[in-house]
Amino acid sequence: MSEVKKIATRDGYGSALVELGAENPNIVALDADLAGSTKSGMFKKAYPDRFFNCGIAEGNMMSIAAGLAAAGMIPFASSFAMFAVGRAYEQIRNSIGYPHLNVKICASHAGISVGEDGASHQCLEDIELMRGIPGMVVMCPADYIEAKACVRAAAEHDGPVYIRFGRSPVPVVFPEDYKFEIGKGNVLREGKDVSILTNGLCVASSLEAAEMLAKDGIDAEVINICTVKPLDEELVVKTAVKTGKVVTVEEHSIIGGLGSAVAECLSEKRPTRMYRIGVRDVFGESGPAGELLHKYMLDGEGVYKQVKEFVKG
Repeated sequence: MSEVKKIATRDGYGSALVELGAENPNIVALDADLAGSTKSGMFKKAYPDRFFNCGIAEGNMMSIAAGLAAAGMIPFASSFAMFAVGRAYEQIRNSIGYPHLNVKICASHAGISVGEDGASHQCLEDIELMRGIPGMVVMCPADYIEAKACVRAAAEHDGPVYIRFGRSPVPVVFPEDYKFEIGKGNVLREGKDVSILTNGLCVASSLEAAEMLAKDGIDAEVINICTVKPLDEELVVKTAVKTGKVVTVEEHSIIGGLGSAVAECLSEKRPTRMYRIGVRDVFGESGPAGELLHKYMLDGEGVYKQVKEFVKG
């Protein structure tokens, strides 16, 4: 994947937000003094009168976003995932989720790929927390193209949305004309021996792992599940029936994220042999993003080794 163009999903957020700002005067952006890092600063530069820096006060920011939504605006509220979700959970639940307000929570710097900022900033629980809020749509785009598509879909959706973005540049895997739909997964590689369901930066590493598995005679099907909630249960069951073995791969705790969503679906609708790849009930640590992904076995090599062991075992 080294020759593939790489760009962070947070850049896709900033670009899409600027485009939406030109199309819809009701789009507003809020940030918790991190506009340069979350890329909402791109919107601030283009539309300063529709940008609100709420300071280091994420709870207040979410409450302000709720008020703006109640007044008919479409607010996009940004911060690092750890703070957007961790510090402001009560306001998200009670002021946004409970009244089902049209707020878009766009959190960057999620997962261990935050790197040197360490465990205090590497949120591995955000998808779990947002999945639990009734009516909340939860998305984790794989690349720059899908990130932009998610932001556009969120703007068109009536209700609260959580989108997870990353800090590190990731390979672009989708074409410019990629068609995205909330709640729909897409098969990136057909296979018959094992299904790999993944999202975020792990889409690229799963595709890389599938190439390595093919050399060992293991035909892996790779499916991008950007929308963790609502989950594309029809596609999940279809691929489970096809291969009989399912692996989930995510840059998130194996507790409560994509792996849990898929396991819940299959346990009810199609009991299937399954394995979850992710961070296994530990905090992250400080270090270069690439080295951390390797240590936690979320790079192509790590995914390859774990899927091969699961299939052979």
